[in-house]
Amino acid sequence: MENASSAKRSGLAPGKKEGLLSLVNYQSGSVVSRAIVNQASGTVTLFAFDEGESLSEHTSPYDALLCVLEGCALVTIEGIQSEMREGEAIILPAGKPHALRATERFKMLLTMIRQ
Repeated sequence: MENASSAKRSGLAPGKKEGLLSLVNYQSGSVVSRAIVNQASGTVTLFAFDEGESLSEHTSPYDALLCVLEGCALVTIEGIQSEMREGEAIILPAGKPHALRATERFKMLLTMIRQ
């Protein structure tokens, strides 16, 4: 559970609702991220990708839940591509190579729970 001091560092106040889309803004030619929760037990991070921006293929030691909040992206997991749109989610499995590319500007919420 997030404590009050870490919530303040992320710009979120405990118990106060926030509009996720307004917490991270697009920047031309960039990927922008903002940590919402950063604890030993896991992280929750917002991302805003300009069209054409990407994350190259990599692996993670933990499963991650990717939720598209706005726009569209192409997510590749072990060579299998999935076009992801607003309101859709996908699990990025631990130890499996994955990558993504913004086919248009898009925002996502990435939740990683460490074991």
